[in-house]
Amino acid sequence: MAIAAVVVLPLGLLFLLSGLIVNFIQAFFFILVRPLSKNMYRKINKVVAELLWLELIWIFDWWANIKIELYADSETFELMGKEHALFICNHKSDIDWLVGWVLAQRTGCLGSALAIMKKSSKFLPVIGWSMWFSDYIFLERSWAKDENTLKSGFKQLSDFPRPFWLALFVEGTRFTQAKLLAAQEYAASAGLPVPRNVLIPRTKGFVSAVNHMRSFVPAIYDATVAIPKTAPRPTMLRLFRGQSSVVQVHIKRHSMQELPETNSGIGQWCRDMFVAKDALLELHRSKDTFGDKKCHDIGRPKKSLFVVISWSCLLIFVFVKFFEWCSFLSSWEEIIFLAIFFAIVTILMQIFIVFSQSEHSTPPKVSPPDQLKEKLLPSEPM
Repeated sequence: MAIAAVVVLPLGLLFLLSGLIVNFIQAFFFILVRPLSKNMYRKINKVVAELLWLELIWIFDWWANIKIELYADSETFELMGKEHALFICNHKSDIDWLVGWVLAQRTGCLGSALAIMKKSSKFLPVIGWSMWFSDYIFLERSWAKDENTLKSGFKQLSDFPRPFWLALFVEGTRFTQAKLLAAQEYAASAGLPVPRNVLIPRTKGFVSAVNHMRSFVPAIYDATVAIPKTAPRPTMLRLFRGQSSVVQVHIKRHSMQELPETNSGIGQWCRDMFVAKDALLELHRSKDTFGDKKCHDIGRPKKSLFVVISWSCLLIFVFVKFFEWCSFLSSWEEIIFLAIFFAIVTILMQIFIVFSQSEHSTPPKVSPPDQLKEKLLPSEPM
């Protein structure tokens, strides 16, 4: 279902035009500064990229008024944004990445929040291009091709000048009921703990990340995202419609030194982490909370609001001057030009929304398992 044009057009115009300006500035510094000093380029790009990404933070915080409740111990909360970290999260919705951006913005590292994503993402106009300029790592989902891409990407991060988060969704795909059934069937046949709320992690990328970043990344942030029963599930579509919700995030910090040295040991550590994550989500499903962990208030900074107001004023000024300059056009030419331009903006915004929606991911064709109850994971966290 299409979003009403009255919502798409203003937000789409703001995002697309300001984004193209940001992309141009990123390209300018990429060509002129990066060959001379990669670290200087990264420092500049952090500031420039945030001018675009804060617009999405504004939609999350101010337009849709979505609240994040963060559950973490005091040590983890104090270290967030002050150290390099590998950010591991369950992948249950189409805004998990945006939740990570909001948390990164609150801790001062939005411009250095990175992720490992599928290759097609970098071709998305504006947002995908900005990620490419910002050292995101893009994979083809073929280990034969991706192994060297990961090694090269991790190596480039070794001298990153500011604390960064590298997000890795080790489930490899978004959670759907069909995919859960397939995971349950596989786990039952392989004698593994059968999940209720997560998919079975694909550990090759995680093992590679730990092996190549252990020397300069001190921590793994184990993030678990859940939605309270009383809150509607947030999606990109609902964000643009301005529909409010609540997202609860539990983060547990693990020292990288805790992990085993062998590949098989690292892979098993990752699988055990998801067994515990599944049990934590089962606890949340039964009690609608993450237990006794302290809930931290992360606030709602006004910086994103200021950025959106500034972009709006600038673009309104440019539009006024542009139409004054185009006054030689006939009224019909102006109407046709505007109709085509607004149609392009609407189509691009719809592509962005559809691309992010988990409902559009292709589920595997599986038949429901018959007997799994006795093999399900325990309901209490490990």
